[in-house]
Amino acid sequence: MASTPGILTDWPWKPLGGFKYVLLAPFVIHSWYAMLVKDTNERDITSFLILPFLLWRMLHNQIWITLSRYRTAKPNARIVDKGIEFDQVDRERNWDDQILLNGIIFYMGNYIVPGASRLPLWRTDGVIMTILLHMGPVEFLYYWLHRALHHHFLYSRYHSHHHSSIVTEPITSVTHPFAEHIPYFLLFIIPVSTIVFTKTASLMAVFGYVTYIDFMNNMGHCNFEMVPTWLFRIFPAFKFLMYTPSFHSLHHTQFRTNYSLFMPFYDYIYGTLDKASDTLHYSTRKREEEMPDVVHLTHLTTPKSIYYLRLGFAYLASRPYSPKWYLCLMWPVTAWFMILTSFYGRVFIVESNNTFDKLKLQTWAIPKYHFQYLLQSQKMTINKMIEEAILDANKKGIKVLSLGLMNQEEELNIYGGLYVSRNPMLKVKVVDGNSLVVAIVLNNIPKGTTQVLLRGKITKVAYALTYALCQQDIKVATMHKDDYMRLQNSSYNFKSNLVIAKSYTQMTWLVGDELIEEEQLKAPKGTLFIPYSQFPPKKYRKDCSYHWTPAMLIPKSVENVHSCEDWLPMRVMSAWRIVGIVHSLERWSEHECNYTMHDVDKVWHSTLKHGFRPLTTTIQELTR
Repeated sequence: MASTPGILTDWPWKPLGGFKYVLLAPFVIHSWYAMLVKDTNERDITSFLILPFLLWRMLHNQIWITLSRYRTAKPNARIVDKGIEFDQVDRERNWDDQILLNGIIFYMGNYIVPGASRLPLWRTDGVIMTILLHMGPVEFLYYWLHRALHHHFLYSRYHSHHHSSIVTEPITSVTHPFAEHIPYFLLFIIPVSTIVFTKTASLMAVFGYVTYIDFMNNMGHCNFEMVPTWLFRIFPAFKFLMYTPSFHSLHHTQFRTNYSLFMPFYDYIYGTLDKASDTLHYSTRKREEEMPDVVHLTHLTTPKSIYYLRLGFAYLASRPYSPKWYLCLMWPVTAWFMILTSFYGRVFIVESNNTFDKLKLQTWAIPKYHFQYLLQSQKMTINKMIEEAILDANKKGIKVLSLGLMNQEEELNIYGGLYVSRNPMLKVKVVDGNSLVVAIVLNNIPKGTTQVLLRGKITKVAYALTYALCQQDIKVATMHKDDYMRLQNSSYNFKSNLVIAKSYTQMTWLVGDELIEEEQLKAPKGTLFIPYSQFPPKKYRKDCSYHWTPAMLIPKSVENVHSCEDWLPMRVMSAWRIVGIVHSLERWSEHECNYTMHDVDKVWHSTLKHGFRPLTTTIQELTR
């Protein structure tokens, strides 16, 4: 929102929320009905193609969003090094409003304006006229309109909303108040209306011109430099005819320079060119790759999780994972990605963050889904990919690599110990983070608890939890004799505090994988379920409380956090991810994998010392 919002700031259909697209329904139904039912001489291909064109514009923008986020995950590719936060994602989430506005006007113009319907595919004279009109009046008028928008009166009421994003993303280009889009549309309609009135319009001229505007807008705000420096050396004139992402980024950091639309010609003429434009362009292209200090290695979860990645849909990525019905309509894309990941055998960078002490963080992902980790046929392939990622991190001089989700499964690689035993000379420290998991779960148990029920898969964490609780004279009950015998036959001394429960009376349950619905239904009303595994249990009870999977709130010093980690809330990291950061900050020299575990109290106090805070609320309390 602008600092002092003016009139017509909000879009007219804002009260409709997600139902705003019903405004297009009458036009779409009419045009498609005419195309599919009426006689050939009554059909209008132009009206019929407006909806596919609007969908193409959305896809085009999404491609740019994904590309930009992929490239800027590597710090050496960024133009502006500052981070993006959740408020910017929320501010820019309605980037499709301008597409909806254009769609309504296109349909109305098609029905009302003579010569705007039944356009031919191509007319050379119309294309040439469109190019000339853009280079002339559109660029000239935009330059002066843009300068006017930077006058205090208009800037504070409208244009400051756009400039709230100092670090730009492609969709920042269309993040303006509704009133500001009106003069923009009137400018861009000049070439289109001219070729329509002169009867030289064509589908390629109209749709191609709008696609050109989208392309240049997205490129200018993508925050990574893609224009090679040799282009301007070989063709010097291009410097006046085409801006670069670094050129426009200076406008968002300096505010009073580089006002041009896509052609810097008028900035040269009127003396508003930023003197650092050429230098920034060159230095950004020549910037050397910077290696992170800590890498967190995760993987995809469900097939639909691709849309919740930072590289996916920006707004979904900024919220905890929860199934959305409309993603079922995306099943062709989902299926295509599943096929793609079955052949793609390398990890990819998901995001990059900075934190205190100039520590550089990255998250890498294995292109495999949760269900694939459960398949025996996939284990060798997955193990190979994880080991290659560790060796790559070791080669790059990365200090710590933490294993997230199922990348540290006992059955897969013995909590990462398999890779350390195979590569005894590793310099990168491999950590599974389970010591912090134990510490978080222990601190989530309500004070005064005298007995807990341990239910779920018996893992390294389960052994450590049981031992720690028994040492505190808290009874740990199990419902199954097999679980009891596995725990009792371990090297831990549980005293007499490990028992077999005869009924489900405990009010605090420590739950891992394999907790089933039948058992949850037997829990007393008001039971608190505290997970100790990477994945949250399915919630079958509304009269019980469910804690988050082991995680903590991150300090404000962690920057560029604008996506949620799987199902966790904003600015919350899993224990398995946090422990890699703490391991690096504390300069611990040993691995934490296999069946070994760091001192739980030491890890807990070190984590608190560096600003991480317990996540004490349950899911119900946070979403209430």
